[in-house]
Amino acid sequence: MRCPECDSNLRKVKVKVHGAESRVISYQCPKCDYFEFEPISSGKVIKELRETPLKIRQKIIKLSQDRLGMYINKDVARSLNLKGGEEVYVSVPDKKHLVVDIAN
Repeated sequence: MRCPECDSNLRKVKVKVHGAESRVISYQCPKCDYFEFEPISSGKVIKELRETPLKIRQKIIKLSQDRLGMYINKDVARSLNLKGGEEVYVSVPDKKHLVVDIAN
């Protein structure tokens, strides 16, 4: 492939994307910093990133004598469209999981 800006040969480079296991194929120009991503491999990585569950490290806080709480990250609240004062259902399926269902 040739660079559309300076007409030199493009190098094929496999690029690591943070959060994805597979790599994206990128064609890069060594002279003018032009680059483009190969559509098939970039589509696979985008699909992989969309399927990856969101994991955020949180701390449990003490609210009062025997009550504990946890802040909800603003990005999580925005993605779930949560507002203050809404009700949610909390269940404990086993000793390592806490499930929060949003009431509709």
